[in-house]
Amino acid sequence: MITSSFTAPEEREKLFRAKKSLTILLTSISSDSHTWNLVFLQLLMEFYGHNVINLGCCVPDEEILDKCKMRKPDLVVVSTVNGHGYIEGNRLIKSIKNDTELRNIPIVIGGKIGIDGTNNNKHFSELMRSGFNAVFDDSGGITEFQKYITGLQTAISSNKRLGFSRG
Repeated sequence: MITSSFTAPEEREKLFRAKKSLTILLTSISSDSHTWNLVFLQLLMEFYGHNVINLGCCVPDEEILDKCKMRKPDLVVVSTVNGHGYIEGNRLIKSIKNDTELRNIPIVIGGKIGIDGTNNNKHFSELMRSGFNAVFDDSGGITEFQKYITGLQTAISSNKRLGFSRG
């Protein structure tokens, strides 16, 4: 018998599904042509009952901004595998946070943030200062990302019940 300190899958699923499902806009950075990461994240988030708008790979910044304005997601998830997340993520987040219509949308980035291997963590604080709500390194697994989404669900569900809005 295998034991774990993690919540059983059935219980975890109940926790996720008991809260408001989120509308999540999923994208990559403009130079990243990888798709397997996007497919995995889409399937994971849909498994937990979220509505996922997957823009795919190599998405120009302007298209991401336009889709955010059109779809008004609860969360934007930027996934990158090519190691340019630090450079292009900074450019993207500055564009989003400079747009008064979009600046309050939570946005996270994860994956291979840079090409410095174990030294990639040096980029995390700058990405956070630039406006990302969270940065997830590819070496950290998916648990912290799942915790972030659960926390966001709780916050949004609480605010909706109290009559508040995100914006």
